[in-house]
Amino acid sequence: MKKLILIICVICGVLNISAQSEKPNILIFYVDDLRAELGCYGSKTAITPNIDKLASEGVMFNKAYTQQAICAPSRMSTLTGLRPETLGIYSIFTPLRKVHKDVVTMPQLFKDNGYKTVSIGKVYHHSIDDKTSWTHHFPKEPNSYVKPENIALMERLKAEGVKPLKGPAFEDADVADEAYKDGRAATYAIQTLNQIKDDKFLMIVGLSKPHLPFNAPKKYWDLYNKDDFKVPSREKPEGMYRLALSKWGELKGYYGIPKDGDLNNDLTQTLIHGYHACVSYIDAQVGKVMHALEDLDLRKNTMVIFMSDHGYKIGEYGAWCKHSNMEIDVRVPLIVSRETDYKNRVAGKTSNALVENVDIFPTLVDLCGIEAPKSDGKSILPVIDNPTKKWDDVATSVYPRGNKIMGCTATDGNWRYTEWRDANTHEILAGELYQHKNSLLSLENLYGNPKYASVEKRMKTLLEPQFPRNAKPFLQNDIPRKK
Repeated sequence: MKKLILIICVICGVLNISAQSEKPNILIFYVDDLRAELGCYGSKTAITPNIDKLASEGVMFNKAYTQQAICAPSRMSTLTGLRPETLGIYSIFTPLRKVHKDVVTMPQLFKDNGYKTVSIGKVYHHSIDDKTSWTHHFPKEPNSYVKPENIALMERLKAEGVKPLKGPAFEDADVADEAYKDGRAATYAIQTLNQIKDDKFLMIVGLSKPHLPFNAPKKYWDLYNKDDFKVPSREKPEGMYRLALSKWGELKGYYGIPKDGDLNNDLTQTLIHGYHACVSYIDAQVGKVMHALEDLDLRKNTMVIFMSDHGYKIGEYGAWCKHSNMEIDVRVPLIVSRETDYKNRVAGKTSNALVENVDIFPTLVDLCGIEAPKSDGKSILPVIDNPTKKWDDVATSVYPRGNKIMGCTATDGNWRYTEWRDANTHEILAGELYQHKNSLLSLENLYGNPKYASVEKRMKTLLEPQFPRNAKPFLQNDIPRKK
């Protein structure tokens, strides 16, 4: 009898170990300010061989959307599986744990289920947020300059009491990748992979570029010729709501950027050049980490996700940065590559399914068989395994203007419909309807046009369930910025 019990225990132990080993590792590249300006997405200018290779090994989503086109709320949404309107946080000034002490986050849940959880670089906008949920935590670093003249400039501006203290909007020092913070982030990721290679892990590598300032080693600038970049049209959509676009976001705060008027063509080309240099720079960091994953024989049991927190404008509409409900700001790149030993793995496919960043958390708990808290998103594993599968009819996002107006927007993949509402009463103040069948840009607001009345009615029907007119006021949880 004792022998039989021993055999049963051994078998159960083996089965338990086997079950544990079947749970995959997860590696997420979470990039800041990256629009779908990549070779694999059809860009004629971006040089991104490593990200393109990852796309060839997985599923690339053409219609992926963030829930708000700004860093802090979008990242909180991804890491909690809850939309900004559920969290009630819409600004970059409110850390998650200032408002929500008990919300279960992605790293918290995976840590509680035996995973090593690793945060490298910019994962949350607020580096300290949710710190106890990480077993390994490398905080995001501040922006830095390497050229002596820029270091001296920063020292002078600091001595003069200039606030906010921001230097030039770009730099191209002839240095190694590790001289800038994303190169160091890749190094930390590789070092940590070596340390935890025998454990189950959830690692998020937060790459800060191509966020301003566009600082990247000179060799990445040298991949491009500035004169090859076309200056985008500064034309704004006819009939656009007066608050639809931000006035330039953070760009005007950088040294040497004019405070008023449009940028001239030369400066515009330089900034577009810098943006592309930064994209190629982070592409190289992705390649380094992926090579390490292969060398450590971890790729076979690791799901890899490449994603961005929101889109970006580099001169389109005469505007810069994000901070809007425009298609170009809320559409994001998303690539998901399953573990290579997964028997039904799909690779090199493109999906036009409407998916959202808020879907990532429920997808990962579904993948790993973990019991999870309620989510506003849903698992997209069925689409990852069958990219042509019919999926959702709508994806939604929000963007506030001050504390009195909220923009609620929805897309069906071809049309974008936006209602600008009173943040307290939900009264509709203005509307927008743009067609995006063949372009990220649209130059005519068709809202109220009788010719498109049926489209407007259908899009309104798609938007309403997510933003019911009798819902609670927006902005009720946000902590106002300190004056």
